[in-house]
Amino acid sequence: MELGDREQPVVMREENKRRRRRMKPHCTSNSFSSMELISIEFILPTSNKHTKAPEIMLLEIAGNCTVEQMKAQIWMRAIEMSQTTDFYHSFTPDQFILQYQKKGQWYEIYDKHQVLQTLDCILYWKVLQKKVGKIYVVQKQKPSEEVQEFQRQLNDLIGYDVTDVSNVHDDELEFTRRRLVTPRMIEVACRDPRLYAMHPWTTSKPLPEYLFKKITNNNIFIIIHRGTTSQKIKVSIDDTPDMILHSFFTKMAKKKSLMDIPEDHSELDFVLRICGRDEYIIGETPIKDFYWIRQCLKNGEEIHLVLDNPPDPNEDEVQKEEWPLVDDCTGVTGYHEQLTIDGKDHERVFTISLWDCNRKFRVKIIGIDIPVLPRNTDLTVFVEANIQHGQQLLSQRRTSSKPFTEEVLWNIWLEFDIKIKDLPKGALLNLQIYCGKAQAPSAKTSLQSHESSSSDAKCKTQLLYYVNLLLIDHRFLLRSGEYVLHMWKIPGKGEEQGSINADKLTSATNPDKENSMAISIVLDKYCHPIALPKHRISSDPQGDRTRAEMPNQLRKQLEEIIATDPLNPLSPEDKELLWHFRYESIKHPKAYPKLLSSVKWGQQEIVAKTYQLLAKKEAWDQSTLDVGLTMQLLDCNFSDENVRAMAVQKLESLEDDDVLHYLLQLVQAVKFEPYHDSALARFLLKRGLRNKRIGHFLFWFLRSEIAQSMHYQQRFAVILEAYLRGCGKAMLHDFMKQVQVIELLHKVTMEIKSVSAEKYDVTSQVIAQLRQKLEKLQSSKLPESFRVPYDPGLRAGALVV
Repeated sequence: MELGDREQPVVMREENKRRRRRMKPHCTSNSFSSMELISIEFILPTSNKHTKAPEIMLLEIAGNCTVEQMKAQIWMRAIEMSQTTDFYHSFTPDQFILQYQKKGQWYEIYDKHQVLQTLDCILYWKVLQKKVGKIYVVQKQKPSEEVQEFQRQLNDLIGYDVTDVSNVHDDELEFTRRRLVTPRMIEVACRDPRLYAMHPWTTSKPLPEYLFKKITNNNIFIIIHRGTTSQKIKVSIDDTPDMILHSFFTKMAKKKSLMDIPEDHSELDFVLRICGRDEYIIGETPIKDFYWIRQCLKNGEEIHLVLDNPPDPNEDEVQKEEWPLVDDCTGVTGYHEQLTIDGKDHERVFTISLWDCNRKFRVKIIGIDIPVLPRNTDLTVFVEANIQHGQQLLSQRRTSSKPFTEEVLWNIWLEFDIKIKDLPKGALLNLQIYCGKAQAPSAKTSLQSHESSSSDAKCKTQLLYYVNLLLIDHRFLLRSGEYVLHMWKIPGKGEEQGSINADKLTSATNPDKENSMAISIVLDKYCHPIALPKHRISSDPQGDRTRAEMPNQLRKQLEEIIATDPLNPLSPEDKELLWHFRYESIKHPKAYPKLLSSVKWGQQEIVAKTYQLLAKKEAWDQSTLDVGLTMQLLDCNFSDENVRAMAVQKLESLEDDDVLHYLLQLVQAVKFEPYHDSALARFLLKRGLRNKRIGHFLFWFLRSEIAQSMHYQQRFAVILEAYLRGCGKAMLHDFMKQVQVIELLHKVTMEIKSVSAEKYDVTSQVIAQLRQKLEKLQSSKLPESFRVPYDPGLRAGALVV
């Protein structure tokens, strides 16, 4: 159905521009805050010829125009008014950035699509009651050689070039790199340099009963070594390392020279380190809560500690940030009242609210193009297009079947039964290519039906390729225009299945453009950006009323649903009941995953009610942390960023030893985030930058995913880069040596694998070759000492061949 057949469209596509101009404005210019003019003083990059002072230009800019449009206005005015007009003729606005100062820090106005009135600086000036704010127009600088060299080192450590944007269809990668500067800087500034340098490995769990039985009178013996001398002392298991050092120095007051301790040194100049390990016993924690002490008690071993000089915290210095900060409002739109075109002077509309778009969403499937056809040529092929949110299917359409050739063209619009205004953030357009055996004409025609699920039964189809596109991008804007998407192949029998369920949710496209199936689609274009508004949380009187009217029988039924095993799928009736009595369900933390999976995410009014509901989550906030329950909200069923952020907020109370315990699962859960920048990514970054042990394992978990998961390479790479830019020079140096050793051993492994014909038949020649290669490695390229990747407390220095 073409555009002309519709009744009065709300959102203007290109062909409606002329009709829009004739529409009468029906409001005065100041009836909405978005129509206000904001006075800004711009400090230009040029200076006055006579006074040599920087040129300053005062402009009044419409509150609902975008940053890009504001830049264009500055440029046009500078060309008209500046004394150095030639300068502005020779450059474009894109070659300059906009900066402002806030609390002594420089911030860049980074997002060119952002609406002016939602900028952090505007809100900040309003709080300060400033009539006129200052924005500096600064020329972009080429990165220095030192900056480029540091980036090369990081790319080597990551195993991926984060600056390569050849395989991205938007700027989310670069956008996230900039966004993560702020949480990184905050964490680096707040961490305790002494604790960070020595990262004690402790636990908050009570000492188990069986270990208590091994201790007499609450006391244990420890042996403290210094040089060639050692001293055995008795300590209480409740003593802290600082107390132990104090009592040791009191005892050794007259024997300092025996232990090779300079006379003018006290316990403040030393720390306790575990013998043979790069692990310290420091801080305010009782000695019974250190993992190593518990390990020795468990194994009945003596506890040997070394009196050592503390490492220099300056070694954890972080490379100076090369970018200004980007405020956290970036990419965020305004409220519906600020964006709506209703009752506005249409000449002054710059951005349109998604909630004004009352027509159904549609996509045009142009066709598919494959470099190498599958062997079986007697096949038909069709495209299935789904709109999904997490695992919830919101709408589905499919094309007719056609003979499978190198290029198949449909050139048809598929219209979904979901309105544009109901598309939730995180919704994916999932495109799948199915093939089937060529059928008799009757079966073929059945395939052409939009809703034909019976056609699958009549003709066995097989899913071959898939790709996803986020319908609302990372900056809250509806996607539009033409896309050529390179698709992922479904692994065949005998091929590595990997994490196919997670991989099927990726919004990345296949980087192997030469050999992959490509699908060409068109999304409707609009004359203005369409932005998803922020939700205003208001009360829900209807929900409040229903909670008071719950009969006992239904209450019992509800409790039974809440108590069912999480692996039991809920029936539609169960979901209906949970949602109807949502204000009762929200009192039970165990009900949250079930309740939130009952939400119809494809209905904007229901999403608004869900956010109203989540404003009353006191039971969740006050409940004790159940990690299993919280992790359910981070699995593939939930794509809503507010739900996921609520789960992450609960994890904030996790002790470091528990973060280590769940770190691998949390890294995997990042795959289910719709966007690169998320509460979960920030949580992992923060905890890794706070504790070296967590950081060490975070590095290896992320790096191994980057090496083997093409579907999530970019996402993991951007998080790992953010971590490496804040972990400090000592950690970077350690990681370089570890990566060097791993790569050398990997190279030897692959060489041996190529000469050894059979996996299990290793001949004496192969063993001799391996020995020879390892000895050569030992003598030439191996670092003198390096941390062991599987245990950062251990250092290794040589191969025992």
